[in-house]
Amino acid sequence: MTETSDSLVHRKLPTKRWPNKWKISNIIDGRALRVKLTTAFLDNLGDEQAARKEVLNHLHGALFRGRMIAQERLQQGADGLDTARLLAAVQDEVLHALYDYVTVHVHRARNPTEGERLAVFATGGYGRHVLAPSSDIDLLFIRPYKASAHAESVIEYMLYAIWDMGLKVGHAFRTPEECIRLSKQDVTIKTSLLDARFLFGDESLAEETDQKFRAEAIEGHNAEFIADKLAERDARHAKQGNSRYVVEPNVKDGKGGLRDLQTLFWITKHMYGGETLEDVMQNGPFTQHEYTVFNRAARFLWTVRCHLHYLTGRGEERLSFDMQPEIASRMGYRDRSEQLGVERFMKHYFLVAKDVGNLTRILAAKLEAEHLKKPEGWRRFIPSGGPKPLEQEGFVVDSGRISVTGEDVFNKHPENLINLFAIADETGHDIHPDAMTMAARKSKLINPKTRMKPEMREAFLKLLVEGDDPGLALRRMNDSDVLGRFLPEFGSIVAQTQFNMYHHFTVDEHTIRAVEYIAEMDHEGGEGFELAHRLFQKIDNKQVLYLAMLLHDTGKGHGDQQVEGMKTATQAGERLGLDDAEVDLIAWLVGHHLEMSETAQKRDIADPSTIVRFAALVGSIERLRLLYILTIADIRAVGPGIWNAWKGQLLEDLYHNTEAALRGGRTDETSVARELAGRAAFNRDALEQRIGEVPPVMQEMDPSYWTGFDVDVLEEHAKKLASDETPVISAQVREDGGGVSLLVAGHDRLGLFAKLAGTIAAQGANVVSAQVYTGPSGFIVDVFILQDGKGGVFAAGDPGRLKRLEDEVRRVFTSDAPIKEIVTPSSRREAAFLVIPQVKIDDSLSSDYTVIDVAGRDRPGLLHDVANVLAEENISIHSAHVGSYGERVFDAFYVQLPDNYDDARKLALKEHLLAALKRDEPEAPRTPARSLKQANAADSF
Repeated sequence: MTETSDSLVHRKLPTKRWPNKWKISNIIDGRALRVKLTTAFLDNLGDEQAARKEVLNHLHGALFRGRMIAQERLQQGADGLDTARLLAAVQDEVLHALYDYVTVHVHRARNPTEGERLAVFATGGYGRHVLAPSSDIDLLFIRPYKASAHAESVIEYMLYAIWDMGLKVGHAFRTPEECIRLSKQDVTIKTSLLDARFLFGDESLAEETDQKFRAEAIEGHNAEFIADKLAERDARHAKQGNSRYVVEPNVKDGKGGLRDLQTLFWITKHMYGGETLEDVMQNGPFTQHEYTVFNRAARFLWTVRCHLHYLTGRGEERLSFDMQPEIASRMGYRDRSEQLGVERFMKHYFLVAKDVGNLTRILAAKLEAEHLKKPEGWRRFIPSGGPKPLEQEGFVVDSGRISVTGEDVFNKHPENLINLFAIADETGHDIHPDAMTMAARKSKLINPKTRMKPEMREAFLKLLVEGDDPGLALRRMNDSDVLGRFLPEFGSIVAQTQFNMYHHFTVDEHTIRAVEYIAEMDHEGGEGFELAHRLFQKIDNKQVLYLAMLLHDTGKGHGDQQVEGMKTATQAGERLGLDDAEVDLIAWLVGHHLEMSETAQKRDIADPSTIVRFAALVGSIERLRLLYILTIADIRAVGPGIWNAWKGQLLEDLYHNTEAALRGGRTDETSVARELAGRAAFNRDALEQRIGEVPPVMQEMDPSYWTGFDVDVLEEHAKKLASDETPVISAQVREDGGGVSLLVAGHDRLGLFAKLAGTIAAQGANVVSAQVYTGPSGFIVDVFILQDGKGGVFAAGDPGRLKRLEDEVRRVFTSDAPIKEIVTPSSRREAAFLVIPQVKIDDSLSSDYTVIDVAGRDRPGLLHDVANVLAEENISIHSAHVGSYGERVFDAFYVQLPDNYDDARKLALKEHLLAALKRDEPEAPRTPARSLKQANAADSF
């Protein structure tokens, strides 16, 4: 958020001028439709099938016309709630005309008996008078008691007619008593009846059913219904991942989606009554502002959902990457300066989801105040005495949660907006929903003047650095808008997204998760993070690290994120009252927070030139420690499956190599090379002590081989290379779970690396790293790290597949046989991204090798194609560093160019590589009707 606006949610949707208000009589003339149906019946007397066919044609024509008008209005700027209501009204007219036709002309009861009475209700969303374009329609047929042949005939005719019109219908046939009994047994049935809206049939029977339901199933059952609906909500959130900030949200069932709004509606209607959405919510416990937020959130989410259904032609609820650019364009979001239109659209979406969460919390507070909702978890066992004062003035413990005595606690002392969360963290208590709601409403008390108060700054910094669970505290502060108010730099990234497949969360959620990982490494470390935990204890100023982590992505959306991040970090540090040295260090960490990750994953960290350049950038061991820990937390917070032990090993090796250079005070290439040679000799000696004689092919390898693996891995290599038989092919799952390690050793020949890469791709494996070592005799030792397409272990639990991989690699190694076809599966999600290929040839990054960087759209076989281009140019590959980042790949090759390889040949090589990167470029994703809009993929980091 910014100082000038509370939320994008509270602005008018950026659409075209809205169409005029609709009248159903202008869309479907009910009287004229019934005349057509009667005429069809009379024209086909004696031929029931012909009459039925003509009747269905008229009904389907009316339905089609109404749906087309609804779609046109949506495209012209009408909101989705208006569209859903129009679709429901159209459905009402068609079904009513069908019912009248059946009961007048087909199964007429001139003097219906008591048993032939029939009332028809709409239930579900249709009962709430909203209908998504591809949603089912739910109907409830009510009979007085036992079923009559007449009623069954009417229902059967109607259902078959509805199905023949291509509609999906859910239906039930019950008595009022059965409705009451079943609603008491199943909250889903009760909710459906709560939504029930009388359509046509016997009005007295409908009234009787409604009155019985309210008297016997609703009155006096509020607490039970509320508990059931909230439990249902929690289970749904858990199934959807329990976060409202996933970048491909489920519009209907996701956290902060339409179902959460509907849960608020159901609870409010059960308690306060009402018919329409407006009636129910205005009768409820919400203020006028909260009602407005609810209504605007409903309009926005329904707009997204309707566009989604129309685009896909089905009841799709997931706002996937391939849909996002098209829907953003249709809803009027355009690219602006440094932010894509699709990113602006998704930011609006997540701000709406955040507001839905705030409304849920407000209702929970109201329910507890009226003793209709029990506190959750262990707090329900606490005796419900009065609030107990705390030693901090104005704060109390209410039912086991921190609360405040009134608004003056914040009005008179705005710093208490921070203290609320600090006290909750210190005591381990949750925060009462009343206090959270009040904090959100009072967050505007934090302004340029009050945020400069020393008490506020000190409370925040202490909570961030010394808190027991700073991640939870920050998430609570973010939910209540306090964090964005106190740190406007953070406020600018709230709900911010990046349009790529690499990041799984919004920028603010990613940042808070990164702080959680920082705190975890500070307090305990955990398996795989022992070095980070040890280094934490040596850091001079933890405050700098926590603040740098919190501010590291605040430059996103403003240009170069590292350059702009330095500016925002400096601004925040100065306002927090830090000294110049702390401000400079935080700004440096933010401005270089990608450097260690990029160096470890994209550069040869056994090359002395790499270490020299990185050591010069870092400059001190303290900065190295800080950057190492920050980098680990940043990668881990990207999303599930992104961090693995292989990346951890690369970062740890880079840390040790750089620390050795900085500790010795000699960061020239000669000194670094000497240090690396010393480490190589140490590993070689350690291996000799374990196994005795080292195989000759290993002895001829340069220091980069010996420093590239730990002694345990080198011992495994030695066992396999001890034999004189070549080639040596061995695939096994890494103990650390980072993937499959494929060892390939034998005598090199031109184009071999390309054939190996192609064979691996043809077997369905994804190369995430390739280490290439060549001895003076031409003997190679190549080690590939393989994963599956989702970042998991390749062939997990399938040893037969690993054996097939070994056999195929051996086949192409020992013969000139062609590799098998590489299957390139099409993906609508990936096709939504426009990825611009890039090639850079650089002679300055290494003293011994030329570095070729290639970046483009990831696809199976890309490494093979690129390596083939290099082989055709007689270019020898020293090492390859391969990385996939969502839809994008970044590969770096350390190569030796042939003699006299001039600038003209380099330019030609670049063009050939670009051609390989552009090969098999997917077309834009399509619906059955048209191609969808694409958008540029955001930088994966």
